[in-house]
Amino acid sequence: MSTHKDQNPTADRGSGTPEAAAVRTAGAFDIRNFIGSLLGLFGLVLLGMGLFAFTPVEAAKTGGLNANLWAGLAMHIVGILFILWTKLDPIRMVVRENEDGAEEPRDIAAID
Repeated sequence: MSTHKDQNPTADRGSGTPEAAAVRTAGAFDIRNFIGSLLGLFGLVLLGMGLFAFTPVEAAKTGGLNANLWAGLAMHIVGILFILWTKLDPIRMVVRENEDGAEEPRDIAAID
């Protein structure tokens, strides 16, 4: 069950004072940017192959369909959609300072 304290990024953690928190986005490091960029790049390569290297030999292999052109167009469109998805609905993270003592080394000995 989720409480109101879990949903509020500025809620205190028992220290009595509100903790400074900020909401940030993944930005350029969002995996959807990488996927969209690679799909778009490979789509452009296939589009180029479909436009400039479509020969009668390849037409005979695919029954007259320019497979590189259509696959490249589809990949490029999907790549653009991935990048648009990143811009329209970015991944958001709540960033807070560490709690007191979080960076101090601790003994991880077994508890008896």
